[in-house]
Amino acid sequence: MQDSISQRRYSWSMPGGRPATKPPPKFGQRMAAFRVAKGLSQAQLGAALGMKRDLVAYYERSAKNPNLELVQRIADYFRVSVGELLNDMPKGRTKPGAPSKLEKQITALRELPRDRQKLVIDLIDTVLRAEQKAS
Repeated sequence: MQDSISQRRYSWSMPGGRPATKPPPKFGQRMAAFRVAKGLSQAQLGAALGMKRDLVAYYERSAKNPNLELVQRIADYFRVSVGELLNDMPKGRTKPGAPSKLEKQITALRELPRDRQKLVIDLIDTVLRAEQKAS
């Protein structure tokens, strides 16, 4: 028994503390998702916001009621609205119903191979540049 315990060594890459017993609050999940999408560590985000890594971890894992000033600072940093940070409702379409023809075409475009996507995107860019020059 003692041998098996002594063979497991701590590594800095291992998460510290006790594993979470309940999911983090929605705000923390969204904050962490924006942080990860931007490729930042908790320490890097903390430095950018003027706080310690431990406080970033607290907001991501435990804080149920962050103050509005902090929420606004974080939203400004990630260049999103407070609404986007507080919930995962996508910005954009507000009316229910079938997707528009353009949305269907964009979905079909996403399914094309990359080289074909580039061809279509180049065509769109050419048309948009010509339109800008004309106006």
